[in-house]
Amino acid sequence: MDEVVFWGVVAARLLLPLAIFRYPLPAIIACLLLDGVDQTVFQTFTDLDLSNYQSYDKALDVYYLALAYVATMRNWTNPAAVAVARFLFFYRLVGTTIFELAGGDDRWLLLVFPNTFEYFFIFYEVVRLRWDPARFSMRWWVVAAAAIWVVVKLPQEAWIHVFQLDLTDTMRDVPWFTPALVAAVLAGLAVFWFAVRPRLDPPDHPWQVAAPPLPAEVDEARERAALRVARGKVFDTWLYEKIALITLVSVIMANIMPSVTATPWQIAVSCAVVIALNSVAGLVNARRGGGFDGAFATFVALSAANIALVVVAGELMPGDERFFRSTGFFFVFLLALMVTVYDRYRPVLEVRSSAYEAGASARRD
Repeated sequence: MDEVVFWGVVAARLLLPLAIFRYPLPAIIACLLLDGVDQTVFQTFTDLDLSNYQSYDKALDVYYLALAYVATMRNWTNPAAVAVARFLFFYRLVGTTIFELAGGDDRWLLLVFPNTFEYFFIFYEVVRLRWDPARFSMRWWVVAAAAIWVVVKLPQEAWIHVFQLDLTDTMRDVPWFTPALVAAVLAGLAVFWFAVRPRLDPPDHPWQVAAPPLPAEVDEARERAALRVARGKVFDTWLYEKIALITLVSVIMANIMPSVTATPWQIAVSCAVVIALNSVAGLVNARRGGGFDGAFATFVALSAANIALVVVAGELMPGDERFFRSTGFFFVFLLALMVTVYDRYRPVLEVRSSAYEAGASARRD
């Protein structure tokens, strides 16, 4: 039963973030709640030793936030909001990398680099429920992000990482805390209902929970391939962002998980080389008109190709056999998943950005 509960929770934490691409708001809230209760589930229903789970827990947090960032490319119709989300995400990612490489003891770094991205993502999706996000300006999104940063995330990061307090333990040990928390939530809801709600613009559309459909220009593999061919280069901003994203995520996860012995340098170089080779193969395949319409088929094909690369690297560099045959295989699936979703949805952002700029130019004229 212990094994069933453990692997059930881990499977949920690996699979649930994939729903963010189609149902962004309920899926990311579910990920947030599962992250908050998973250890309580283990403590309640199992007798497992959880001394190492905290490390895996942090790695799984990075995993689902990375997928949420890529989901902004698929779903968000306002490029200004995507730009703000990109800054918030990479700012936190760089801060987490510094924190982990510094030994994981300087917890004040997580206060300097707060995880504002997650709550900004939720804020955008709450807005999208009834309003068209495309009509809000860059300034509006920046002000929203700043308010979330100062009012929500700084106190939360201080609570968790500086004072190292646990919400469940505090509610259990401090008698007045739970009533005060409930009162604060009710006060916030009252302020929203009586002060904020009457000032909101009329809704633009009925409730929209599901993600918007892909633009017609890139909803098929051949159309995405044509856009990739039109760009014509392997080494471009798409590749650089993809390398930065996957390398930072991989370095963080490798440094967190105790079973990984590869150095950050090995992880970074390996990721960059494999991603560049994947991009070369993708461009060649696009010029031939190839590609899979299904994301799962693309993931399987890319995983097989990258496993072959790992095997070849292990043969060519026998001195690093342990790295290539253990750590290499561990990360090849993470890399394949991230490359698959990034390559699939980055063209969507390109098309929507072009349409947004064209519309803005028309309004100015």
